[in-house]
Amino acid sequence: MPDDAKRTLILMRHAKSAYPPGVDDHERPLNLRGTRQATQAGTWLQDNFNRIDAVLCSTATRTRATLAQTGVHSQLVRFSDKLYDSTPGITLGEINAVPDSAITVLVVGHEPTTSQLALALANAGSSSAEAANRISTKFPTSAIAVLTTRSPWSRLELGGASLTTFHVPR
Repeated sequence: MPDDAKRTLILMRHAKSAYPPGVDDHERPLNLRGTRQATQAGTWLQDNFNRIDAVLCSTATRTRATLAQTGVHSQLVRFSDKLYDSTPGITLGEINAVPDSAITVLVVGHEPTTSQLALALANAGSSSAEAANRISTKFPTSAIAVLTTRSPWSRLELGGASLTTFHVPR
């Protein structure tokens, strides 16, 4: 595949989680609304993307459950502790480690990192201002930001992508 092939990065926040008493934040499950949200997100992803080549997912229970509930399957799925309580730079480092042969990559993570990374990757000149404004206002549970780039994953850097879509499954 040529280095400048168009690649798609999908950044998704986990679905709505529960707050059971005595349960550590990392172990919080989805609540009923979150299960519905993740299913709706999965339908949207499957309707809009023929395939997802790689998935990066936080190890938190709610992110793993979100991914499972979407029904998204990929040959490469990597669960990373680094994506829990992460920063945009750490998450970008995980994306940079994805094989450049992957065309479409899904990252399931947390706020505020997901919105911060989407906005930091978005090149102002080529991105949807409407999507950026919506992300700046709120990145709700199960929301999805879609970016495209011609950079190989190993060389993707801040400002190196176009924010094309922001979708909130409801």
